[in-house]
Amino acid sequence: MIAHIQGKLVEKTPTEVVIECNGVGYEIHISLHTYTQIPESENVKLYTFLQVKEDSHSLFGFADKKERELFKLLISVSGIGANTARTMLSSLNPEQIIQAIASNDVGTVQSIKGIGLKTAQRVILDLKDKVLKIYAIEEISGGSYNTNKEEALSALEVLGYIRKNAEKVLEKIITNSPTATVEDLIKQALKVL
Repeated sequence: MIAHIQGKLVEKTPTEVVIECNGVGYEIHISLHTYTQIPESENVKLYTFLQVKEDSHSLFGFADKKERELFKLLISVSGIGANTARTMLSSLNPEQIIQAIASNDVGTVQSIKGIGLKTAQRVILDLKDKVLKIYAIEEISGGSYNTNKEEALSALEVLGYIRKNAEKVLEKIITNSPTATVEDLIKQALKVL
């Protein structure tokens, strides 16, 4: 119904913005990812999604169309509401979520606050084919991405590091250099751990 809103940025918090457009202030719920993308200028444009419920109308805003489309995919999954989808997009950036779904990475999806094992599996089961098709990702590339991480994680565990800590460090390294080899991942992780 409302595809985007462009206007003067009146308020900005990590979870909401108020954009004034022709004298009307629109309260728009945003993710942390969008928060970091919003420029500090007065004039902003957000792509929006209007959720209409019995007791409320909520407007969700996104820095780009890709994030909005991912949000729509996430809320199509049973058990994922708009606030949970927003939390997911605040915990991981859209690329990380897309990559996790495409590569069957249940651990990454489950690492998001409020997402249990069954919900993480349902997200991957319901969205994997759609994500591969929409974002034109090769399934194999997702698998090798995950394999490098898993091999590095296993090696770090053997060296005596706690899995959860090692996983967080590896996530950061992979985000910064997605093409890192297993050896690179281990070397960089050892510097941090």
